[in-house]
Amino acid sequence: MLQVRIGPSKRPGILKFWKFIAAALSLASFSIFLLQKYSDIFSLTTEKKAMSERLKKMKSVNPCPVMICSKEQFSFYIQSGAANVVPPKICFRNELVLGVEKKNAGVGINAVIINGKTGELIQTGHYNMWDGDVNPLIELLKTTETGSIVLMASYDEASSKLNDEARELILNLGSSFVKSLGFRDNWIFVGGKGAEVDKTFEKHMKHDPQNNKYEFWPELIDLTGCIPKYPN
Repeated sequence: MLQVRIGPSKRPGILKFWKFIAAALSLASFSIFLLQKYSDIFSLTTEKKAMSERLKKMKSVNPCPVMICSKEQFSFYIQSGAANVVPPKICFRNELVLGVEKKNAGVGINAVIINGKTGELIQTGHYNMWDGDVNPLIELLKTTETGSIVLMASYDEASSKLNDEARELILNLGSSFVKSLGFRDNWIFVGGKGAEVDKTFEKHMKHDPQNNKYEFWPELIDLTGCIPKYPN
């Protein structure tokens, strides 16, 4: 008689094997997806950080030349305007205090007032000497306290409204050229009010149609140096 033996089938084991393979493949695919996703996020974050650092460096670029002075002095850099196109620049202790980036420069005489003992910035301003009023400049010079450092730079035209009173006040700060400052001359000056001004800095470039660099204006002029602190 033919006997048939019934035992456990091998098919369930094969099914389990393929289920395991399918699960492993799904897990691998999901892992690859996560790796790609977070790799992209990481790359983007890294790129953003790098860009942020580049922007910080760009913002930290100092528009002023670096000048080293003794502890008893303050460094400065001053530059006149160029024609009627580029405004002047005034730096104090290697930091810009007046210029394009600060949006506080303008036609005429640009002025910066500094505490001569501490180096603290007190005031900045620009005074239109072409078709403006000289009285605000006179008021500034009269009310500037003794012991102040005064920095001035011309832009475009700085003399037409400059009357004798204003010139005399600037002369008292230590200027040698303000009396002869004429139409469209370039002029920069660093002086002080009160006490004895040990040292002043000044440069003057006359407007000369035959020799002007910019046709109707002389070339830009600049100065850098160390000015003594006022005694306490």
